[in-house]
Order: sequence, then structure tokens, then C-alpha cells
Amino acid sequence: MYLPGPGQRGQRVQRHMLQSDPFASSPVCRYQSNRTEESLTSTSLLKHLTMKIKSTGPITVAEYMKEVLTNPLKGYYMHHDMLGEHGDFVTSPEISQIFGELIGIWCISEWIAGGKSKSLKLVELGPGRGTLMDDILRVFIQFQHLLNSCNISIHLVEVSPKLSEIQALTLTGKSVETKYDETTSVYKKGITKSGHPVNWYYDIQDVPPGYTFCIAHEFFDALPIHKLQKTQDGWREVLIDIDPDNPHKLRFVLGSTNSLVARTFIQADEKRDHVEVCPSAAVIIQKLASQINSYGGAALIADYGHSGTKMDTFRGFRAHQLHDVLIAPGTADLTADVDFSFLKRIIENTVVTVGPIAQHEFLRNMGIDFRLKVLLEKNKDITIQQQLLQSYNFLMDPDKMGERFKFFSMFPDGRLKSSDHKNPNTQNNPIAGFTPLEIS
Repeated sequence: MYLPGPGQRGQRVQRHMLQSDPFASSPVCRYQSNRTEESLTSTSLLKHLTMKIKSTGPITVAEYMKEVLTNPLKGYYMHHDMLGEHGDFVTSPEISQIFGELIGIWCISEWIAGGKSKSLKLVELGPGRGTLMDDILRVFIQFQHLLNSCNISIHLVEVSPKLSEIQALTLTGKSVETKYDETTSVYKKGITKSGHPVNWYYDIQDVPPGYTFCIAHEFFDALPIHKLQKTQDGWREVLIDIDPDNPHKLRFVLGSTNSLVARTFIQADEKRDHVEVCPSAAVIIQKLASQINSYGGAALIADYGHSGTKMDTFRGFRAHQLHDVLIAPGTADLTADVDFSFLKRIIENTVVTVGPIAQHEFLRNMGIDFRLKVLLEKNKDITIQQQLLQSYNFLMDPDKMGERFKFFSMFPDGRLKSSDHKNPNTQNNPIAGFTPLEIS
């Protein structure tokens, strides 16, 4: 299995809130995990999975991930606050407020470059605790003089009841009741602290059309994957079965027939002998591309990933440590690196794509060094300065998050006046984050 280095999911770090700074936000509540309850959940979910396998035979890794992460009663995402110091992993917005601020600047910059649309749907897929969106909206307040002519609405795609509760508290400052209404796909709605309407959905297909900026940060890496192994008899799918030596333990096995997923997605010139494929990502990326092509806007995807070079990246995280993906299902996060070459191939010739580029490159192009300098000058406290520098280091160091985390973006054809979709001339048509920052 692929083992992530320091700074990937599993790294224990702390987000630093700077109340003296105009961009600073309030701390978000953390919820301590109940490991006894998780153990019971694991037992019941394991029983559910073994019964399923006994009834229908070995299951795909994709089916396993879907059950483990989003089973309505026992799924890991459904009842956990898995983020932060007391959770199982931490994300960039939780490490430093600067990260979210720069994403907010990216949105404003591309909104201007796109012609200052009179309306903007700001969509986030898998919003975590709402920290990133809260940081973005705080930046929007600072640039209200530019945005006051734009009708902005917030749309969050979230399947977790627990996380949607935390998001509501973060963004609106109060609890928002979940309502089930057959006439609408919105299951929560409220008003953010900055006065923007915010709606929650279970599926991206339910988000209404229009000029949209979509942010997907650490979203695609949690989508269910199929694992495919090349053999002398062709491609076979890696399945999950009950261990014959232990009825309470699971194991990986190879399917006996040529996989339909392999016949659909594996390219004839594929050189790897093990490939991870995510059909769910294909559906979502096609939806985003169609939306952008029809109505305008952009999408920014940030995730651990590669360009069709890695093989076995399927892994689990629990309490900031690597965790066996088949042990105690339902008590740990499951993830796999995003294959950006796969995403680009799916939407080829539909929209313009840029990236992926490393996180340290994107953030430097967005001006993170200048922002850090301002914060250091405004906060003379040595402890705060050390915390700021530590957070910066985690985001930028190539051996931590800086290189392993990638940024990828999609735009309508009109954003770049270049017919070369594979090599758009970003120097003549600068794109925030993807074009080197010019210092005058």
C-alpha cells in the first residue's frame, strides 16, 4: 500500500486564529470522538458487510467504501466530526486561515476575469466543518465594494448529518433545522453571518443551474474507487471477501472474470499493472463541465492526487495514523489519491482545464508569501509568529502538503483565447493561482 509522508492526512497540526486581524474568524467547536461507540459501530457494520458478502458474494472496493463511509445508519461520515486535532485527519483550511483567504481571493479574481456576472452560485462539495467557506465569505466582506452588484448564494453538497450541523453553526452562527420536503431537494436552508442565503443538498445533481464557482477540497479522494489488477488473463477487479480462516475478518481477492469497469475505463496503452478507477468522479466532473460550458463560471479542485502514474493508494486514517482499510470498518476514514489524468480525459474538449499543479506553487502564485508577511507584521507576539510560520511550513513544504496536494481547475472556452486545450497560454491569459505572480 502507498504510505503518505508527513503532512498528508494523518499529520497532527492546529489551525491558528488571529483575532487581531480583519480576516480572522472564530474557533469552531471540536467534538471528541467516542471510541467505545465507534467499536460498537464497527461490529455492527462488519456484521452487515459479512452478511452482504454471504448473500451476494465478494463485493467491490467501491461498494465497500460506499458502505463504510456513507451507510445511513453506520457510515463513518454520517455521525462523526472526523476533522481537527481530536478527529482522524486535518485539512488545509483547518491548518491556517490564510489557505481559505487565498481561495476567496481566487474566486473574486476569476469572477472579475469572467466579466463580473450579476449572480454567482458559490458551490462547495464536501464542505467539512464549513471552515473554508467561512474564510471565503470573510474575504468577500472585505471586497464588498466590488461584489455589491452581484447576487451571491451559497450551495453546500453534504451527505453527513453531523457535519451539516457543524457547517450551519460555523456559517450562520446558529443551529439550522433539517427539513424533509418532497417538493424541494434542499434539506437545510439559512442565512450566513454575512447575509447570503445558504442551502444544503445531498447530491450535486440537485444544485440549481446558473453561473457557478464550484470548490471541491478533499472531496474527490473520498469517492468510491474500483481497484483493477492486470493478470496473464487480462484485467481483474480486486474484491473484498470474508477470510476463510476467520469469519470476522475481511480480505482482498481477485475476481475471476474480465471486469466491466476495466473494459469501460482502462486505456489500451495503459502501462501500469494496477489501476484505481472512480466512476463516481467521472459522473461529477461531467456534471461540473456541463454546468460551466452552459452557464459559465469555474471549478477549483484541490486534492491529493497524481497524473496517471500511481497504482495502489487506497488507505485508511484513524486518530491521525494510518489504519488498515479492512479492520474495524466504520471507525476510520478511507481515501485514495485522485487521478487527474482520468478526470481530464473524461471532460476532454468540453471545457478548458488547467493543472494539476502542486499546492506550494498555487499558493505562491496567489500571494501567500505577501499575506504571511502582513500577518507577521501585524502580530508581534513571538508565539503567534511561530505558529504562523509553522502553519505556512505545513502548507508549503514539498515534503509535507506542498507537493503532494494538487490544484486543478476548469473554465469555459472563452476564459482562454487559445485553441490548444492541453497547453493554454496562461501567460497571455493569466489565471489566478496557475500563472506566476508578477511583482511590480
